[in-house]
Amino acid sequence: MKIAKWILLLFLLCGCYAGYGQERTFADTLDLQVHFRYGYSIFEPELNENGARIDRFIGRLWELRADTSYSIEALTFVGAASPEGNAVMNSRLSARRAENILAHIRTRLELPDSLVRVVSLGVDWAGLTALVEASQMPYRDEVLDILYHTPEWILRDGKIVDGRKRRLEMLRGGQAWWYMCEHLFPKLRSSDVQVVCEVVRRPEPLIRLEVCDTLAPRVPFVPAPAYAVRPSGVAGPSRKPFYMALKTNMLYDVLLVPNIGAEFYVGRGWSVGGSWMYAWWSREKSNFFWRIYGGELNVRKYFGRRAAEKPLTGHHLGVYGTIFTYDFELGGRGYIGGEPGGNLWNKMNYAVGVEYGYSLPITRRLNLDFTLGLGYWGGEYKIYDPEDGHYVWKETRQRHWLGPTKAEVSLVWLLGRGNFNEKKGGRR
Repeated sequence: MKIAKWILLLFLLCGCYAGYGQERTFADTLDLQVHFRYGYSIFEPELNENGARIDRFIGRLWELRADTSYSIEALTFVGAASPEGNAVMNSRLSARRAENILAHIRTRLELPDSLVRVVSLGVDWAGLTALVEASQMPYRDEVLDILYHTPEWILRDGKIVDGRKRRLEMLRGGQAWWYMCEHLFPKLRSSDVQVVCEVVRRPEPLIRLEVCDTLAPRVPFVPAPAYAVRPSGVAGPSRKPFYMALKTNMLYDVLLVPNIGAEFYVGRGWSVGGSWMYAWWSREKSNFFWRIYGGELNVRKYFGRRAAEKPLTGHHLGVYGTIFTYDFELGGRGYIGGEPGGNLWNKMNYAVGVEYGYSLPITRRLNLDFTLGLGYWGGEYKIYDPEDGHYVWKETRQRHWLGPTKAEVSLVWLLGRGNFNEKKGGRR
């Protein structure tokens, strides 16, 4: 009887594998957090190592897709904002943050719409509560009491009369609020990505017997670099966005003064730009004379909802300086400002001032920019009369003008990586 049992046991062991554990299915997650500046939804790779984190995240996604043990079930993109600003702006801002990270990842990895979900939290109150609980901030218990027990909005007769944010701002004369602004709120300006996977684990066999006489040498598996080959044709880590624009002032174009300008975005809503104009028209028989040339430098700060969504768009304030010469004469008395020759800086007219404008998207790569500047125009100019084929000088004066010194209706061509306007109703 004992001999029969041993024979049966040996029979069971004489295969390649003597048994498997049961397959086990469970859920696993992969997370990513991307940070943003206050009021912005633009992805900035250099901010808080966003670029390095998103590279690692996409590399891990590639590994999951190649591993048959994993099945990606869902990708959720959650946008959040800190409590500063109004509720409507925070809702839009948090949605744009999630959408922009989704759009960035889609440039490097194909994601089916059926797997993707975008969630806008608006203000991340739960995240703020967790940060305060883990902190040693001043008046911590009082802040938590407001977060726990005060509704976001308190209504009376259908009108908002108080709320969580206002009470936090007023607590202890604003000391707690300003501490959170500096130390906690930056952590709430984010977009979180969570990947939910279904994982099937097949355990190694309990007993494995090799029955071959000769074994081929095993070559260790070395995974390829995460971004070595991509079906989408995009390789390497993400590059920093670059935003610039070429423009022409159509008001000058209508007046037969060709002009061109360039503007470069330098970050945090700021840009620097310059432009040049040149025209030299003359018809001696009719005494028509139209000469003007000069250049401008300016610095701008963009602000508002559109500016937070995309650089070089929306409201802007700035300062500018211009030097130029001109000669206007339409058959009668003529005026020359900044007469050529001599010391250039003594002869050129100049203007300095402040400007306000709005840059409106009209197509994917074109904006229309409306700008008005107020300031000071100074310099020397001469008055002359054309007589018998000559130009007779009458007098020389100094210009001292305070008022409008700049007007633009410019057609703007957007250039650079990621520098385009979204189509309404289309994929972002």
